[in-house]
Amino acid sequence: MDCWSPSLTADDEFEKLVIRMNPPRVTVDNASSRTATLIKVDSANKRGSLLEVVQVLNDMDLIIRRAYISSDGEWFMDVFHVTDQNGNKLHEDEVAERIQQSLGPRAKSFRSLRRSVGVQAADEHTTIELTGRDRPGLLSEVFAVLADLKCNVVAAEVWTHNSRMASVVYITDDETGLPISDPDRLAKIKQLLLYVLKGDRDKRSANTAVSVGGTNMQRRLHQMMYADRDYDTDYMDSSSTNDRSKPLVTVENLADKGYTVVNLRCPDRPKLLFDTVCTLTDMQYVVFHATVIAEGPEAYQEYYIRHTDGCPISSEAEQQRVILCLEAAIKRRTSEGIRLELCSDDRAGLLSDVTRIFRENGLSVTRAEVTTRGSQAVNTFYVIDASGNPVKSETIEAVRNEIGLTILHVKEDAYSKSPSQESGRFSFGSLFRSRSEKVLYNLGLMRSCS
Repeated sequence: MDCWSPSLTADDEFEKLVIRMNPPRVTVDNASSRTATLIKVDSANKRGSLLEVVQVLNDMDLIIRRAYISSDGEWFMDVFHVTDQNGNKLHEDEVAERIQQSLGPRAKSFRSLRRSVGVQAADEHTTIELTGRDRPGLLSEVFAVLADLKCNVVAAEVWTHNSRMASVVYITDDETGLPISDPDRLAKIKQLLLYVLKGDRDKRSANTAVSVGGTNMQRRLHQMMYADRDYDTDYMDSSSTNDRSKPLVTVENLADKGYTVVNLRCPDRPKLLFDTVCTLTDMQYVVFHATVIAEGPEAYQEYYIRHTDGCPISSEAEQQRVILCLEAAIKRRTSEGIRLELCSDDRAGLLSDVTRIFRENGLSVTRAEVTTRGSQAVNTFYVIDASGNPVKSETIEAVRNEIGLTILHVKEDAYSKSPSQESGRFSFGSLFRSRSEKVLYNLGLMRSCS
């Protein structure tokens, strides 16, 4: 819920003035630690500074091993111990320049980055945002609709958690390669996608308002899933309640200091700090002090926070809500399933064909990252058996044979929760396929076989 006052414009201008008078200082230190590069950030404090810095480190795919954060007062001082994906120190100053740009007076205001769910045209593409009830075959239906409407998917990211799905998709016109801005065409795209998302069981439909502006894709996914209440225990998957890897989150008040202390412990993985800071920010909390240690299989995070009104958490119900939301933020990016990587020449309808083959073989996508690099499509999918059984090795090989052994590969992911592959019991995937095929048939995207 937004708590901003009518004087936001004046506050923004004052913040910009302070930043111009006290420009951010970023130093990169490779001498103090043998194992990591130290990134030190000093800046005039403003709401959202921590998230902006962590987002830059996240976008650069850096691993944060330790972090010490302090922003109590008018100054923001952070130290991050980082490495690259291979555990090596950094050997360039690009990170310093990018952080300085993110905190400088020309950076976009944090408050301008909040957007509603819908379709929005950017300079190079049109952005589609989707939230709805997750089910086997849903992604196949979405990409089939876009392909039928002559939309080329240039990038996309899909998250699933607690039976909910959120996706941000960048599209262009299939013929011109330009963003789609025609209102009638956008309305048709939204109408058909909304039909797919609702299905026959979704009681919590997505907001489909048209909006302008832009934001970080993963940042937006957190906002969308939080707004969709994926943390709600009323809709909790029964399988998730017995998960041994469930995060341990505690919340308590320090009455004498006026802070609420949040402690978090869970298996470590990339971008964990970004996910938790996003959630605290979306919940209208400000981090004043924090310590992060992630140098082994587990990560430890401790935050001293207050609400944006300056008060600590005032009720047990709100404490429980913070715990549920942080648990959800961590699990959204937890990669459940077998990791499949596809690299091939990009073409119209590629994603529709690939996800259709997944569906026809009884596989359900739990997470996906779609990118286009020049003329190459580079996509990652995490798949599980749609009926809940372990994925059979012969199923994966059948999918690879149909898509192409040289372009689709099974990859090991140290951070994924991959069920063992086995050649065991009968799969009920055909039951899920029939439901998905019914949706596509009703949209005129599949011929009747009767």
